Amino acid sequence: MPYAIRHLAVGDVPVLKRLLRTFGDAFGEADTYQSAVPSDDYLRALLAKPTFVGLAALDGEAVVGGLAAYILEKFERERSEVYVYDLAVAEAHRRRGIARRLIETLKPIARARGAWVIFVQADPGDTAAIALYQSLGAREDVHHFDIPVD
Repeated sequence: MPYAIRHLAVGDVPVLKRLLRTFGDAFGEADTYQSAVPSDDYLRALLAKPTFVGLAALDGEAVVGGLAAYILEKFERERSEVYVYDLAVAEAHRRRGIARRLIETLKPIARARGAWVIFVQADPGDTAAIALYQSLGAREDVHHFDIPVD
């Protein structure tokens, strides 16, 4: 059976919750993604925002991958950029084109929301992700900094 890619809508809170579990398992960070799962109301509100895109890869009803992206409105021009915050595929379903399909599904959504580019980060040792992203676009080597707000 081929995988289905679903663009998550307000009624897809249960799917988004399963996607959170998939992210936690795929990244080896179950605590990050499962210890404080947001309320249904919070997730419904997030899914309703035009600045958030959630995509889930489904094998039947099982969520086997997905992505979460944010639309960032620019100030220097009337356009947006899309930042893929999380993208993961469950280990048993990797190397089947799911991640590429997720990004290809995101492209028309991004265009429809005024975006000119999609960008994503990959950890230095994540060779599979780096190879995928290099096959789709231009690589930029940058540094990432987390700055506390307290």
